Amino acid sequence: QGQLKIAPAAMAARCRLAARFHHIHGANIRLDASHTQATRVESFANGLCFSQEPLAPGQIFLVEIEEKELGWCGHLRVGLTAHDPQSLEVVPEYSLPDLVNLGDTWVFAITRNHNRVVVEGQEVQARGRPWEPFLLIERVRIPRDTLVGRSRPGRYSHILDDLYKMNVLPATARRSRIGVLYTPQPDGTADMHIVINGEDMGPSARSLPTTRPLYAVVDVFASTKSVRVIPVDYGFPSLQTLCRLVIQKHIVHRLAINGLDLPPLLKSFCQHE
Repeated sequence: QGQLKIAPAAMAARCRLAARFHHIHGANIRLDASHTQATRVESFANGLCFSQEPLAPGQIFLVEIEEKELGWCGHLRVGLTAHDPQSLEVVPEYSLPDLVNLGDTWVFAITRNHNRVVVEGQEVQARGRPWEPFLLIERVRIPRDTLVGRSRPGRYSHILDDLYKMNVLPATARRSRIGVLYTPQPDGTADMHIVINGEDMGPSARSLPTTRPLYAVVDVFASTKSVRVIPVDYGFPSLQTLCRLVIQKHIVHRLAINGLDLPPLLKSFCQHE
């Protein structure tokens, strides 16, 4: 199980820089002061956002859906583009088809059953058990815990218990986490992968150029109202995170955590974040 050959310190520095939105964005987007939250303030379009920096190979750009808006048809769209946002004369109204039609852009609408590109005669590989602490995508090794969105336990939490045990929320739900990255291939191109709540959807696009910088694209479209960038630490999972994985694996119901002889902060950490 090889790892992507980038020094951890260099990757960490790159991640801190890229875990923000670019100051160039769609006309209906408002960024917070930290440039980590993007909110569409009106209508359903003109919600295009980009990563502040181009991504390194194997570096995931991860966002969490913070707010939804009823009344619109359609969901978040994510992908990659070889266009520097500052080179755009006008930010397109839509990622699909407007930005894609400019070329060298690969964007997909997020659904629960995401499109996968499968080579003819090749079987879809198993994507690993949800309790494994790392998600492996080719040579890329990412701590899974940060990638997983979680619902909050409450009166009707039993409805989501089976999903929770599998570390899965519906892809378009509030608190769902969506990420995009690319992995270099032997022929000098790259494959684009979309990760939904810790699950690799497989290659969504192949033969991306690696000779040009690739920026993440996030289209805060229609029923998705607001998203936040989640920084990903590529180091080892903490002891607290490993404890949570073990606890969640063995409980029958999330609310049963309240009855465990654990410190209050650890109980809250296991139930919520």
